[in-house]
Amino acid sequence: MEAINSFKKLFLEVWNEGVFGVNASEIIVGFIIFLLFYVLRRLFARFIISKLNKIVNKTSTKIDNTVVDVIEGPLKFLPVVLGFFIATSYINLSIEVQEFIDLLNRTLITIFIFWLLHQLVKPFSFIIKNFEDKISKPLVNWTLKGLEIIIIILGIVAVLELWGIKVGPVIAGLGLFGVAVALGAQDLFKNLISGIMILMEKRFTIGDVILVSDEVEGVVEQIGFRSTLVRRFDSTPVMIPNYKFAEQSVTNYSRRHHRRIRWLIGLEYKTTIDQLKIIRDEITKLINNKKDFAKNENSGFFVRIDSFSESSIDMLVQVFTVTNDWSEFLRIKEELAVSIIEIVEGNNAGFAFPSQSIYVESISKDKSEIFNPKINK
Repeated sequence: MEAINSFKKLFLEVWNEGVFGVNASEIIVGFIIFLLFYVLRRLFARFIISKLNKIVNKTSTKIDNTVVDVIEGPLKFLPVVLGFFIATSYINLSIEVQEFIDLLNRTLITIFIFWLLHQLVKPFSFIIKNFEDKISKPLVNWTLKGLEIIIIILGIVAVLELWGIKVGPVIAGLGLFGVAVALGAQDLFKNLISGIMILMEKRFTIGDVILVSDEVEGVVEQIGFRSTLVRRFDSTPVMIPNYKFAEQSVTNYSRRHHRRIRWLIGLEYKTTIDQLKIIRDEITKLINNKKDFAKNENSGFFVRIDSFSESSIDMLVQVFTVTNDWSEFLRIKEELAVSIIEIVEGNNAGFAFPSQSIYVESISKDKSEIFNPKINK
């Protein structure tokens, strides 16, 4: 019986004194308060977001809708911050413990603020994307990623400063290490600078068809900090270091105003001069009457008798299409080919093909007898 009384007395002492001089009942109540806020965080976020959705749905802009979508995460974290603050405020703590709890509260609030700022970068992108006509789209994406990284770094620095960790001396102490890393990462910085120059000069953008001398020909899919992804026409992806674009010539086929059609049409040598002139004039008239071909001082067309080959009279047909689209270009090219065939056949002329003519000279009887003495016998 005496042992039970001693245990009861000890239990009451622990209950009243608790941990760090805090009553156990206060700890339990504080924990229940925090747990309640933690459980209700989803309901709180959904309630706030539903109210905000009703407001933003009445507007015509997309920015406010995006803001509501991205702040769901921070809104779920806010009840946790608030619950921890109220729970710790209810408990009577010693001065030393209270200072530690205050640091925790400040840390949670700082994390919430920088998390919210990080999420708001996405809606901010709608404003930056208005400058895509002045700077390329990949550069805009780089800018947004840079903002996100800067916010994360500033958030980490702010939390470290709260806990008395000075970032300045740490950075200074890492100076020698940074120099060593920089010397070993020269290619990385070279690629990074080259990538920035590509975006600033707008040599090409995502979706352009390019040819890099002695490297690759294909469609640009991604422009990264270190390399650029070009997918060849056989669907093979090729990663090219960005510095290659500063050292190699780059042909951007997508920047062409027109696509060129250039044919040498071989006509038979038996084609008369009148037939040649009629065929030339009808092809010229065909091109003049079609709107698919460019007709200006920089992109003229030519239909002329060009040369005499071994087995044909060659007529040059050179013209530029008004479109740069590949599939549309093939359609126009096919229609022109069919029309030229119809014109040539309609004028009773034919296309030449490689051929040779052999001329055999007849030999007189006297000469044949000389070469064949047995004939006299």
